[in-house]
Amino acid sequence: MRKHLITILSLFIFPFLLIAFSYPKTPIYKDPSYSIDRRVQDLLQRMTAEEKVGQLSTLLGWEMYNKTNNDIQISQKFKEAVKTQHIGMLWATLRADPWTKKTLETGLMPIEAAKATNALQKFMVDSTRLGIPLLLSEECPHGHMAIGTTVFPTAIGQASTWNPILIQQMAQTIAKEARATGSHVGYGPILDLSRDPRWSRLEETYGEDQVLNGKMGVAMVKGFQGNDLTSGYNIISTLKHFTAYGIPEGGHNGGSVTIGRRELEQAYLLPFHQAVKAGALSVMTAYNSIDGVPCSANPWLLKNVLRDNWGFKGFVVSDLGSISGLVGSHHVAATPAEAAAQAINAGLDADLSGYGYGPALLQALQEGLVTEKVLDVAVSKVLYQKFALGLFENPYVKVSKVKSSVRTDEHITLARNVARESIILLKNSNQTLPLRKNLNSIAVIGPNANNIYNQLGDYTAPQSEENIVTVLEGITNKVGTSTKVNYIKGCDIRDTTNTNIEEAVEAARKADVAVVVLGGSSARDFKTSYQETGAAQVTAAQDALSDMESGEGFDRSTLDLLGKQLALLKAIQKTGTPVVLVTIKGRPLNLNWAQHNVAAIIDAWYPGQEGGNAIADVLFGDYNPAGRLTVSVPKSVGQLPMYYNYKNPAKHDYVEIDSKPLYNFGYGLSYTTFAYTDLQLKTIEKDNDFETQVVFRLKNVGKYDGDEVAQLYVRDEVSSVVSPITQLKDFQRIHLKAGEEKEISFLLTADDLKLLNPQMKWVTEKGAFKIMVGSSSDNIKLTTDLATTQDYYL
Repeated sequence: MRKHLITILSLFIFPFLLIAFSYPKTPIYKDPSYSIDRRVQDLLQRMTAEEKVGQLSTLLGWEMYNKTNNDIQISQKFKEAVKTQHIGMLWATLRADPWTKKTLETGLMPIEAAKATNALQKFMVDSTRLGIPLLLSEECPHGHMAIGTTVFPTAIGQASTWNPILIQQMAQTIAKEARATGSHVGYGPILDLSRDPRWSRLEETYGEDQVLNGKMGVAMVKGFQGNDLTSGYNIISTLKHFTAYGIPEGGHNGGSVTIGRRELEQAYLLPFHQAVKAGALSVMTAYNSIDGVPCSANPWLLKNVLRDNWGFKGFVVSDLGSISGLVGSHHVAATPAEAAAQAINAGLDADLSGYGYGPALLQALQEGLVTEKVLDVAVSKVLYQKFALGLFENPYVKVSKVKSSVRTDEHITLARNVARESIILLKNSNQTLPLRKNLNSIAVIGPNANNIYNQLGDYTAPQSEENIVTVLEGITNKVGTSTKVNYIKGCDIRDTTNTNIEEAVEAARKADVAVVVLGGSSARDFKTSYQETGAAQVTAAQDALSDMESGEGFDRSTLDLLGKQLALLKAIQKTGTPVVLVTIKGRPLNLNWAQHNVAAIIDAWYPGQEGGNAIADVLFGDYNPAGRLTVSVPKSVGQLPMYYNYKNPAKHDYVEIDSKPLYNFGYGLSYTTFAYTDLQLKTIEKDNDFETQVVFRLKNVGKYDGDEVAQLYVRDEVSSVVSPITQLKDFQRIHLKAGEEKEISFLLTADDLKLLNPQMKWVTEKGAFKIMVGSSSDNIKLTTDLATTQDYYL
């Protein structure tokens, strides 16, 4: 009987024992030995609909911690968000600025930031059902937008270096600083072509040209992402803004865009395509609509182009509030649920706001507007990147490594190098520059001569004053005590009620040279009110007038120097003292009077924390400037839009002025001179491609060592569709010692000369092309002809 009982029991117990021993103790999604795809699918099947929707919500992160007496704790708001919304992502957790109301006192220093993100992750891992770590996104366009980080020049300055290798090094540094404090995604680069300087965000772009933008974008993506996202030094790159955001009608930020598909694909999409090919893992949709379809609900853009044609494997995120904007701004959806359905069905995976999806997406699911399959696809894109980053194995950062990773001496030196390479010499009559270091006295004048935030640009966190070097400090450091440096502000950027022009004139009159630092400001302040999107709420008549005239939301109707700045410059010039104008700004400004009357002009854009040292290096000849413009600078807003690669036919003059810009795309001077000679083409034809080497010699024939930016342009002489009058195809920044000569080579293939023909097919057509090499778009030194003998379909 006992034997029979054991036999019966074994029949029941053994299968359960077999199941217990064969079933993995660790869930598949937590086991790194499985593929990421397998782990994603395992996790998805364990999740409720509410948990899936929560993974797509990116809430405002700076509300999720409390800081008291240097003690960092998670906030009750964070706990509630996790409990009720099952959130999976946060944005701008470490951001500090007047919009977030985080200051140097209430925000987080780098070590505190690491402690905060660790605390948030610990709660997610230990106190939620599935233990899914957070994906933390941060603004990283010219440095991690957090307190105590390294602040580099804004993007328009980065592009002015014409040096993608340097920009990739910068991006690596930004990624290292962001990841060290617990961030995983960096918003940037911005790849919008900017062809209207009235638009408030030109400073965030690389300028007006698709080839230059593409090369800079690729450099940023490679620098951010590296080759191993689990390295602890790399972050995911989010491309902004998809697409054509930089040409809004009237310069109104976020306004509608009128553009044909051919121009969209040949110009505006090209930088994004290049960055996607380089491996970018995230894309942000733009606020605007194109041909009546909002970018955040555009299946042609997000599915056909981005995924089907380009093979994009990452996730798409909305810009802040752009899903709800389908209801409130574009009026293409009647309810939040309809807006959520339009967005996710179009291929928009994640919501930056927390209110675009959330309950609205759950309602859309319940109403049958969205299928669970569509939801799963979006969630899987986000989860995949969490696994790829190694967050399930290593959700925390090492606080002990923060100090050696953020704002190091090496990073500060790099910031100075990027700033120096970005500086553009616009004018230098009678060799006014470089200045002698043994001058008796220098007058440093102007609202941007000693204002740390006016030289940092938008999307910059508060920084300790000792971390920023102004122009006044840079000049003082350079000349030492032997030269008297007298600083007078003179006026504000905008406010006309507080001026001391007479005192500035007196200082200039007594000086050997006057360095006048004017321009604009994107410095956010607590006088300004902000929209939910973070853009400034601008009105024509504001009671509290800030210096800010550029930066998100500050669109302009003119490009004139505001306030009393031009009056100050004219008064200084009238003294007879040699004047050097330095402009620090975020957009091209009207420099017509200065160009005709001032001896020397330097354009520094927003040069970042080392701007003062970099500008002083250029002023006194310790660095030979070689920055080049990446936007055309108009003489009048009546010429807008103005960009060098406009389509045929050629422009004609106006009644009042000619049609030429004040400064052309690619323009910039040097303290030395370069000679171009011996242009040759060497072509090898293949079955459906060709390779043409464009070879020439470049010699420094001046007395200073320096860099030259050699630029290759092409014109399609006859084409089946109207083509640009000229188009940049490649460039190199080359250092040559005085008297040194080098052979320079560019490579052209069929892909470089392609167009979309009338049948919307990509083809390089049989025919003649003009090959042009020079130092700017309007200073061509060498030309020759290239003839293709067949059509090349691509």
